[in-house]
Amino acid sequence: MTLPGVLLLDAAGPEAGALARAAAARRHQVHAATTTTAYADYGPELKGLLAGHIVTDFTRPDRALDEIAAYARRRGVGAVLTVNEYLTELTAHLCAELGVPGNDPGRAHAARDKAAMAETFAVAGVRAPYTVLVRDADGLRAALADPSVGFPCVIKPVAGAGSAGVTVVSGPAGAAAAADAARTVAGMYARGGDPGVLVQAYAAGAEYSVESFTQDGNTTHLAVTRKQVTGGANRVETGHSLPVHLTPVVEAAVYREVKAAIRAAGIRHGASHTEVIVSRDGRCSVIEIGARLAAGQIGVLIQHALGVDVWAALLDVALGRPAALAPTTHGYATVRFVTSPRAGRLASLSGLPRVGPGVPFARWRAAIGGPVHEPHANGHRLGSFVVTGPDAAEVEERADTLLREIRIHVEPHPNGPGQVSEASTSAIAP
Repeated sequence: MTLPGVLLLDAAGPEAGALARAAAARRHQVHAATTTTAYADYGPELKGLLAGHIVTDFTRPDRALDEIAAYARRRGVGAVLTVNEYLTELTAHLCAELGVPGNDPGRAHAARDKAAMAETFAVAGVRAPYTVLVRDADGLRAALADPSVGFPCVIKPVAGAGSAGVTVVSGPAGAAAAADAARTVAGMYARGGDPGVLVQAYAAGAEYSVESFTQDGNTTHLAVTRKQVTGGANRVETGHSLPVHLTPVVEAAVYREVKAAIRAAGIRHGASHTEVIVSRDGRCSVIEIGARLAAGQIGVLIQHALGVDVWAALLDVALGRPAALAPTTHGYATVRFVTSPRAGRLASLSGLPRVGPGVPFARWRAAIGGPVHEPHANGHRLGSFVVTGPDAAEVEERADTLLREIRIHVEPHPNGPGQVSEASTSAIAP
């Protein structure tokens, strides 16, 4: 019996690599749609897993759709997936073109374009912060004067991801600079042309995300994830922990809004990652939704804390098979992200945890001698590690201890004198 092939749109990154390994382990032929530059960066292991690949131009989605669909038909592809935020809309259209399980192509834009997302949420009655799309200085002034926005407010790009270009503005003085910063973030495959940015009312409260799977329109919530986030103007995630047990009333409110957001964004077959804020009085506001599995090692956390094989589940949903989503263990897991205390050149580091008992994952991304930045976006993280165990308090304490033991030495960058303060050796604060 010949099994259907599995096609990944952009197979780069740890999540896509895990998905490719899971498909290959099940004896599916694995294919990738990618770009020339991206394929050149694929490592030997990933290239060895691929039965074939197609090079296309994701900045031209209509052409990419035709090229990838033709390739998929020739190679017997029966499932199409992506973990790339920027390719979820194309994936929905490709699934519809091939007649395989996928999300609603007519609404997939709302899970990618944040202006469309805000409008869709408003129409569907999803509780979300009031949001205004502005395209010029007059529009920005009008939005800031709108009593439904107020201060503080959030200014962010329409098509960004990973907190890039997102600024919390406390007053009118910083708004123009924040809008300029948001405009510089066009998205990985954007072709430019739209100067719009979003001005959004600030939602105060605790930050969580909800990790869900939907199959044939039926949604299962795997976990609520607590986020650790920096303060100040640029909010960057420094840690995730799951599962979080909310009170029954708050959990019901969160799940109600998340399910409404999933329906509004047309998510019918696949994973979703919904970011929410829960206020002190227990009200839930949906900030954003992604039609994909969460990044930031959340898949690893789910596997180790709950015993759910998220990669196998993704494959099953994409192939139209029942997915095993019930927890088989009841543990706890957290990830800590390593960031630099200042901008400059990374001179040295020590103390990064090694993989071993209770530490199933550790990854370093920054190169010695390369530039590092203060964390203004998730892409400025230097590395990460995961800690697991049966007791939440003990896992959190161990993770914080390991984080304090990591030390990095940052020197001023030779091409930017005066850019940073004196060279220093610092513990990386949790």
